[in-house]
Amino acid sequence: METLLSSIIPVLGSVRSSLMSRKNVVATGIGYKISAGKKTGELSIVCSVERKEVSARLLGSEMVPKAVDGVPTDVVEIGRIRAFVPPTGKFRPAPGGVSIGHFEITAGTLGCLVRKNGEVFILSNNHVLANCNDATIGDAILQPGPYDGGMNPADKIAELTEFVPIIYNGSSSACPIANAIADVCNLLAAVTGSDTRLQAVTTQAAENLIDAALARPLTPADMQNEILGIGAIAGTAEGTLGMAVKKSGRTTGLTTGVIEQIDVTANVSYGSDRVAQFRDQLMTGPMSQGGDSGSAVLDNSNNLVGLLFAGSDQTTIINRIQNVFGILGVSL
Repeated sequence: METLLSSIIPVLGSVRSSLMSRKNVVATGIGYKISAGKKTGELSIVCSVERKEVSARLLGSEMVPKAVDGVPTDVVEIGRIRAFVPPTGKFRPAPGGVSIGHFEITAGTLGCLVRKNGEVFILSNNHVLANCNDATIGDAILQPGPYDGGMNPADKIAELTEFVPIIYNGSSSACPIANAIADVCNLLAAVTGSDTRLQAVTTQAAENLIDAALARPLTPADMQNEILGIGAIAGTAEGTLGMAVKKSGRTTGLTTGVIEQIDVTANVSYGSDRVAQFRDQLMTGPMSQGGDSGSAVLDNSNNLVGLLFAGSDQTTIINRIQNVFGILGVSL
């Protein structure tokens, strides 16, 4: 093999410039030839292309020859090669996995793009896009987030459009319509002499299913429908016990884990003595840190299984994507 390899190196050196000038070729090197999707033991000159084209669409001068000076060639599709930029930087277009946040928070992670009523939206956490319920619809969403240097309005990429309120333990959230009905009923009760009075309160005061929000991009061209370091989302899947998962986040980048528990109920601290109980969650081991909130969690087939939102030094807590999509009424 040593002799064969040493004989290929000068051949590649003599044709490298010619091969690099071919259509879609982004790299050349020496490696084992791939046949039927499997690596063989045959050394070849490998031409990596951004995308493969059918032969009929290529001119003769654009095609990679089958062999060069008796050395076989191989063509492998790898996509565009990009310089790695920290996920805390400014991205245009912006993929999932990078820094983002409401203009009054520090920073979190852009989860992924979703669709609702024919429009494209950014999906992340309430506490990333809606400042733990304290935001107003239409507020500026920055990429990167403020902690990473994002400035309003220079780095405004979207506007908050919808969020699911977080219900904190010991709190109640009254509905204005219910309050109005209660007021009318109480007035009638007073007129008729009844001592009965009504009060409108939320029916989910003790639990939550998701920490999620949507933001509408200002310009669709500023968004990239894939996850940094992972690629495009293939679909959705149910998170199951023992499933291997991965995520790309603002703080820890690409990490992996295993779903260790399902049907989890957890008390999550939001600071300032605010604690919210979440049920029907997924739990993995430690695969995230602060700032990774909002990350899309996928299985090894790139199916979306959850939305990361909380954790400890030993665990990561994830909203099931079926609950996220169902409550928000969104899809991929």
